Amino acid sequence: MEFKTLNPLLHSQLRLSVISLLISEKEAEFTFIKEKTNASAGNLSVQIIKLKDAEYLEITKQFKNNYPHTICKITPKGIEAFEQYANALESYFKKQN
Repeated sequence: MEFKTLNPLLHSQLRLSVISLLISEKEAEFTFIKEKTNASAGNLSVQIIKLKDAEYLEITKQFKNNYPHTICKITPKGIEAFEQYANALESYFKKQN
């Protein structure tokens, strides 16, 4: 049996955490993601941009009570990438013949 290749974009702990969170939440505010992942704002911003550039996330920026308000939403492409990643990872746990 051959091991499947893991998506390097999702193999990063923080990016995988963001995608995993959004799989269940569908969309979330930046501050919520920051709180749940314990990431710094700067690092989280960089990783979210990488996921956006891969079209795994959609980012909406607006203002709420004069404060920046950023919402991240997982895309169908992001869901598919996560499912493929999970299936590939699962192949590592199957008994090898």
